[in-house]
Amino acid sequence: MLNMRNATQHLTAAALLALAAGTATHTLAAPPPAPMQTAEQFQFKKTLSAEVNYLLFLPKGYNAKAERRWPLILFLHGAGERGTNIWKVATHGPPKNAAAQGDFPFIIVSPQCPEQQVWSNDMLLALLDEIAAKYAVDTNRVYLTGLSMGGYGTWALGLTYPERFAAIVPICGGGQMIGVILSSRDKGAALKSLGVWAFHGGKDPVVPLEESQRMVDALKKAGVPDVKLTVYPEAGHDSWTETYKNPELYEWLLKHERRK
Repeated sequence: MLNMRNATQHLTAAALLALAAGTATHTLAAPPPAPMQTAEQFQFKKTLSAEVNYLLFLPKGYNAKAERRWPLILFLHGAGERGTNIWKVATHGPPKNAAAQGDFPFIIVSPQCPEQQVWSNDMLLALLDEIAAKYAVDTNRVYLTGLSMGGYGTWALGLTYPERFAAIVPICGGGQMIGVILSSRDKGAALKSLGVWAFHGGKDPVVPLEESQRMVDALKKAGVPDVKLTVYPEAGHDSWTETYKNPELYEWLLKHERRK
């Protein structure tokens, strides 16, 4: 009877050990392999609807029915002129100067950026297309310029679409180096035929001079031959008043024509 009891105890212990061993083996098993990487696709549609206010200056002698085509300046204002009062756009730059000059030889388009927004490339290109379709524009002589926030907008639009402009004049602005790199790779011929004249105040407390300098240096490194930077050593952020009243700027612009 004792032997039977001992045998039963031994069998029970062995069964528990086997069960424990089985449980341990299951717990330590390797996890299943991770799922394979797959390629997927997501599709969406985006509709842009916008209303843009702008000032339009037509030069003396302009005649839409004549064969003559006129050079165009697209002017981008700074952050202080955003909003809904379109006449704020004429506070600085070409729209201000043109009103005081009867012989300004350019069509000038000066859009207004909405409050709390920055310049949109899509909006600006759509506006350019609209103006070119409605007015006697020489599309080989379209020029882009802007100050401060508009200087940033000039770098962004001009380097993304260099084929749309004969020359650009960014004032106290800056840009992203990747813009130069991608434009040089994707649109090298158009970029290298683009005239670039940047301006900046040497003592600008808002946008450091280095912002313009590094963009000009990058363009030179990319092989753009017609690029230069003018620095006003004692000027602060307002480097645009001196620039836009200089007749040499407009003479320089008119020397540039988009190469086909």
